[in-house]
Amino acid sequence: MPDYGALVEYVARALVTKPEMVQVSSQPVEDGTVKVLVDVDSDDIGRMIGRRGATINAIRQVVRAAAVKSGERVDVDVRED
Repeated sequence: MPDYGALVEYVARALVTKPEMVQVSSQPVEDGTVKVLVDVDSDDIGRMIGRRGATINAIRQVVRAAAVKSGERVDVDVRED
């Protein structure tokens, strides 16, 4: 299984103002989907999501494209605490 968390972490660290605060966790879910959660500093949540969700949707597209070859489903979310 490819490391989708590493891909998301690489992109997230390039986008935010505090890259040292980026934490990514990935885990398989019961339905076979790989769930990737991104934690960023509260000041960077807006940067990760983007206007109308454009940035997070672009990240999702890149990760889904990476998952096509292995036939896996991947879901990326930003944790908003």
